Amino acid sequence: MSPGLVWMMAAAAGLAVANLYYHQPLLGDIGQTFQASDQALGLIPTFSQVGYALGLLLVVPLGDSLERRRVIVVMTVLVSLALMGVALAPNLPWMVAASGLVGVTTVVPQLIVPFAAHLAPDAQRGRVVGTVMSGLLIGILLSRTASGFLGVQFGWRAMFWLAAGLMLVLAVVLRLTLPSLSPSAPLPYPALLRSLGGLVREEPLLRLHSVLGALTFGCFSAFWATLALYLQSMPQHYGAQVAGLFGVVGVAGAIAAPLVGRYTDTRGDRRINALGIGILFASFGVLWLLGHSLWGIALGVILLDLGAQANHISNQTRVYALRPEARNRLNTVYMVTYFAGGATGAWLGSLAWSHWGWSGVCAVGAALSLTGLLVLGLARPKRPAA
Repeated sequence: MSPGLVWMMAAAAGLAVANLYYHQPLLGDIGQTFQASDQALGLIPTFSQVGYALGLLLVVPLGDSLERRRVIVVMTVLVSLALMGVALAPNLPWMVAASGLVGVTTVVPQLIVPFAAHLAPDAQRGRVVGTVMSGLLIGILLSRTASGFLGVQFGWRAMFWLAAGLMLVLAVVLRLTLPSLSPSAPLPYPALLRSLGGLVREEPLLRLHSVLGALTFGCFSAFWATLALYLQSMPQHYGAQVAGLFGVVGVAGAIAAPLVGRYTDTRGDRRINALGIGILFASFGVLWLLGHSLWGIALGVILLDLGAQANHISNQTRVYALRPEARNRLNTVYMVTYFAGGATGAWLGSLAWSHWGWSGVCAVGAALSLTGLLVLGLARPKRPAA
């Protein structure tokens, strides 16, 4: 597996996952277009995450039973069509439904990550997963920067038209550069889905890390789903462009991903999880105490993204080591739980914002991260880490 292929997969994962997050800095502008309340606007990120969870459940397992490159290319084309639906939205219900379809079809990153893990040598799997995940997280963060800038310059619809075009170009690039790989478990589709339950029952480490991922991504989503609304409510009435710039700040956390992966290759314990979740908890303390200023929010964002990334890389590296022949299905269980947690966090964050403001959002994030530390401390996995 050449370094060039690893970085290409990282770039593809980043470009694809960005589709889920373009709307976040633009929520204020979208609300003005449709004359929608803050609570109604919260349905957009919530449905995006729910749709993504459904796509993970119903589509990602096919990576074990079908030729992976073909599945990746087809889904890249389909997400382009869904993005066009968002760009054409005439009202908020259409926007919410189209955002859900974008979520369902944006599963390309979660097909690429286990693909990379499958191609990587055992001794380098953590580093390879960390590199691809760094591209994915940078895509999440810079998507907000790009959409904030383009939203100010050209309107929010322009961002989704551009994203649709990028996905068509990416489909061609992936078809030409990804290797063809025979399926590892050519099962009928119903049997493939039934096997997910067996994995959950038989793998305690999978259950543990799925719950940890859900709780921490819930923290992450609670913050990002409400940041644009908070910035707009400040006395300076900061717009989408300022909200998007915080994505650049968060790249500092993404850069640490390969380092986390390398450490995970050499140590199989859960200290990285504890450290990552602890940093997440601290980030919400910073955001609560210092969130009245842009530099305070920036510091909180760095801690938030660093903690979320450290926990996520540690989770994925340990999960992929469980059963090599079932990596896509292991990823399905983990990521469905992960994004269900993200959808819950986005909903809780929006609800807390509408009732208690910024303090409520910080309380939601702190409570979810504290719950993660409690789960980690109480867990006693029966199977040792690989």
